Amino acid sequence: MKIVELTKDQFESFTNTHPLRSHYQTFYYGQLLSEYYFDYNLIGYVDHNNSIKAASLIVTKRITSIHKYAYAPKGILIDYNDPGLVKSFTRDLKKYLKKKKIFMLKINPDIIIGEARKENGYKTVYNINFDIISMLSGFGYLKLKNNLYFESQFPRFNTIVHLDQYRGLKNLAKNVRNKVNKSERRGLSLQQGTVDDLEKFYEFVKDKRSRGIEYYRDYYNLFNKENQIDLFLIRVDYEKYLTTAQKRYNDELSLNESLNNEMQNNPNDKLLARKMQSDRDLASYKNDILKASKNIHDENSIVIAGALVIKYFNRAYILISGYDQEFKFLSPNYYLHYKIIEHYKSLNFEFVDLNGMTGDFTKENPYYGLNKFKLGFNDIVYEYIGEFDLVIRKRVYNDLNNSATLAKEFNKPWVKKGDINSEGIHISEQKENQEIEKF
Repeated sequence: MKIVELTKDQFESFTNTHPLRSHYQTFYYGQLLSEYYFDYNLIGYVDHNNSIKAASLIVTKRITSIHKYAYAPKGILIDYNDPGLVKSFTRDLKKYLKKKKIFMLKINPDIIIGEARKENGYKTVYNINFDIISMLSGFGYLKLKNNLYFESQFPRFNTIVHLDQYRGLKNLAKNVRNKVNKSERRGLSLQQGTVDDLEKFYEFVKDKRSRGIEYYRDYYNLFNKENQIDLFLIRVDYEKYLTTAQKRYNDELSLNESLNNEMQNNPNDKLLARKMQSDRDLASYKNDILKASKNIHDENSIVIAGALVIKYFNRAYILISGYDQEFKFLSPNYYLHYKIIEHYKSLNFEFVDLNGMTGDFTKENPYYGLNKFKLGFNDIVYEYIGEFDLVIRKRVYNDLNNSATLAKEFNKPWVKKGDINSEGIHISEQKENQEIEKF
């Protein structure tokens, strides 16, 4: 068996049916990274009949003037239940990469090793895939420290909604149902955007990751070639918001007056509690009227949230989402995720991947709010296998690792080819210090 370089068609003929397939293991993702000073190859492992037994997108980047590393995003695509195949592939892969003067390969296969559920306190119950860790370690892959938060290239914990089991609002946590219903009453709606809407969308996500708008434009244009990406926007209709708020205020005012009369005739604790709740609701509806009235003078509607979603076979993957903090009181992020789930359910997709969360489920977790938000849509958490480094030139790897050069490399922002730095100097690929970012 041997390593060969594949065409796009050859690569996709294998990856399209592989159980670990991912949009990160595609020709288009390789093209995306090539805009940011990476080189890429589509490799295959073939037998004597030229039958492909394994494949991967491999991207490479120069870390110093003489040293390069390689990365297989969400790869390698291989049968990890066949130790003999993994062993021989690893042996030949190291030879292939060594000839290209690469000192290490980073992998993070899309392998779920366990589930954590609410009923067992979100303690992971591991499956048979957990044994793959020791197998890879035995073949020379260095298992990196398990990230509890977001220290690695990809989160190690995800929530995935199984759409065949999804039955609408009743599947969601009570607080999520309440927020979604309130958002709908306040005039929120989902609309599908185009590349022309990316600038507005970028305003919601620009502070989440150090990537410029061109990165998202490149992402959209590449994956839109085969209709594999959607841009969703949440719009608030102030006229509907105002009309609904006025009606609810008037209805609540009538109820409040009736409760007030009852209180005078027959005061009791139960009635008092209802009256106090009605007072709070009245204040809330009045506040809605004031906010809608103030904004309707500027424009009838406005976009307040958005999300980019990858569509890859039977799975929709929320790449990134964000919203205008000024409109947090409308719960646009809850409504956005709910409508995305509903949308892909109607199109007969099987999964919606809500993307990463942390493995710390305590209230002390600095990301507790993020966890609580995502668990409101699905209370099953999936733990992935994590990252491994395949060391090819040990001395180089150790030197760069001990000097923190590797850590710095994987935590720098990406730079697009042709970008100009703050001094107006063109940023060249040959610069030893070239900035890159987490994938």
